Amino acid sequence: MKIDFRRWLRPPHVTTGTLRNSFDRRTVVLGTIQGGVGALLAARMTYLSVFENEKYKLEAESNRVNLSLIPPRRGWILDRHGQPLASNRADFRVDVVPEQMKDAERTIAELGRLLSLSPVDLQDLQDKLDKAHGFAPVEVATGLDLERFSAVSVRLPDLPGVVTQRGFSRFYPTGPSVGHLIGYVGAASAEEYEKDHDPVLITPGYKVGKDALEKIFEKDLRGSPGARRVEVTASGRIVRNLDTREDVPGKTIKLTIDAGIQDFAARRIGLESAAVVVMDCRNGDVLAMASMPSYDPNSFSDGIGRLEWKMLSEDDHVPLRNKVLRGLYPPGSTVKPMVALAFMEAGLDPDESVFCGGGLRVGNRVFHCWNRRGHGSVNMAKGIYQSCDVYFYHFAQRIGMDPIAAMAWRLGLGHEFELPVVGQSYGTVPDPAWKLRKYGKEWQTFDTVNATIGQGYFLVNPLQQAVQASRLASGKIIMPRLLHGAGDRPAASLGIPQDHLAYIHQAMSDVANGPGSAPNSKLPFPNIKLAGKTGTAQVVGLNIGSGKGGLWKHRDHGHFICFAPFDNPVYACSVVVEHGGGSGAAYPIARDVLTYVFDRQKGMDILTELEKNWGGTAKERLDTRYRAYSAQYGAGAPAVAPEALQQASGSQEPRQPIVSDAQSPAPEPDAAPGIPRADAPPAPASTSTPSGTPGANAQ
Repeated sequence: MKIDFRRWLRPPHVTTGTLRNSFDRRTVVLGTIQGGVGALLAARMTYLSVFENEKYKLEAESNRVNLSLIPPRRGWILDRHGQPLASNRADFRVDVVPEQMKDAERTIAELGRLLSLSPVDLQDLQDKLDKAHGFAPVEVATGLDLERFSAVSVRLPDLPGVVTQRGFSRFYPTGPSVGHLIGYVGAASAEEYEKDHDPVLITPGYKVGKDALEKIFEKDLRGSPGARRVEVTASGRIVRNLDTREDVPGKTIKLTIDAGIQDFAARRIGLESAAVVVMDCRNGDVLAMASMPSYDPNSFSDGIGRLEWKMLSEDDHVPLRNKVLRGLYPPGSTVKPMVALAFMEAGLDPDESVFCGGGLRVGNRVFHCWNRRGHGSVNMAKGIYQSCDVYFYHFAQRIGMDPIAAMAWRLGLGHEFELPVVGQSYGTVPDPAWKLRKYGKEWQTFDTVNATIGQGYFLVNPLQQAVQASRLASGKIIMPRLLHGAGDRPAASLGIPQDHLAYIHQAMSDVANGPGSAPNSKLPFPNIKLAGKTGTAQVVGLNIGSGKGGLWKHRDHGHFICFAPFDNPVYACSVVVEHGGGSGAAYPIARDVLTYVFDRQKGMDILTELEKNWGGTAKERLDTRYRAYSAQYGAGAPAVAPEALQQASGSQEPRQPIVSDAQSPAPEPDAAPGIPRADAPPAPASTSTPSGTPGANAQ
């Protein structure tokens, strides 16, 4: 069979009808495709214009409008009379945001020229930038005058990453006087932002509380941010303001502190390393809580520079330590009124006496009295106002340590109080059970002898001593408080008989107003008497030094607790002077502080004369010292380690050197008229075995 392939390859016959049908089919297909694409485009346009309207409207608006947060003004911290301890003041400032700077080196150099920054300022700024996270603004300068602020503002388009701001900055009117009490503010850290995720934390110019009350009340003081909408050009230049929502300031915190007393107490400390606490012994209001030397929170809040850090860290008076709450010291003879109350409660007759010949043998050791020539016949009152150690050595062995420790607890020693503070070191009230639990050793007779004069394992802080003075004065369980108007409930009674308290009050009055150990602590008012008790706490053994001179770190601590008026107590005060050489460094401070409390002009007259010899106020002395460091080191001071500041201001303080073995006390610096001064040489090594006991500073 023959196949004709040419027939298969022959083109089909085309007619007018077939052409028309083919065109119609193609038209339908193309039309369908075009219609589908059109429908999709219409649907997409409908989706974008209707359902995504707000999104793209916002994006389009953001190209024209810049929205920024206005940092809220922090709430004020006021004293009991409404005087500001921490406030805000109008401020011109310049910040940089590291991640937005295109040429950081050129930008910093230009800012240094425009703002007239010194080499030290530029070095501090570079240190801040090295430690900063890209999103966090870094402060360049604050408190600028209008001329320098304007010089930077007009150049903002050429300085990407630079932010100028007119707002408010934190201000502490009394500077160093409230450093440890109020704390300071600073830029939020990455950890703080991760914890809170509040966008205001990364707003240029906003700062959070870093220590003390500023940190404790951060949520209350923060407030709510405002917002500002401005129209800008493509280059970022502001064309006009569109809308502003004002910020809501933080809450105001009112304290029991009296700003005048706080500032006076801090300044009266002068060149010493010391702490002063003043309380209202009727209700527990803390009127002053001063720890000096301190830092100026106004400069500290701007971010501490390497030069300032060097100045503070090299100071052996430890200005970064809050001595009121974190300083622990053997209380010395300030515990003797408390011990006397324990004696009377245990049944000891106050008129029962012992002969003091300058020392007492306990076992095979001799414990000396501060007056090596002796006090003669001594009853309880004389034991207190002349601070006779032998009296307490003798009767403490009869009574035992447990009743003494119980009375110490009742009077507030060893307690951690409920206060809005970052931390407290609560010290040690030793007793036989404590020593066995702590060291696995039995309590010895010499432990009782040491503790009964405030040595050995006994450790307290100045706040506890002020509470002790308040409770001695009132006979009530006075609890310290810092928030004004909080807890106005009447204090409960300590359960101590009134005749016991009256006996102690009279003996403490004789310390200042009679034949006592501190006649120069008398107030300069004929109708107001002060009742007090001196204390000298050994730091090293007598075989190392007398505690009165030599190396500063080897000198004894000086203590004084008191209340006034003696016959109707209103104010209680405690003073601790680190390495002051004895109580003679402490009671003049307490005397002048209470003088100011009762007559402010008289107190200021005394302080003005003293500050002439000290080189000015605490703030003026800080500024003078900073200028000296700047002249000596310039920008060459070592950089601040990232953890150094936190460790210095927030950690537990180094343990105080203590003497826990059998000790003979150092002489009291003052003696009553007619009583010989203790100028005898130190006790032989065989009768005094000093040794430090690590870890004995906390229960």
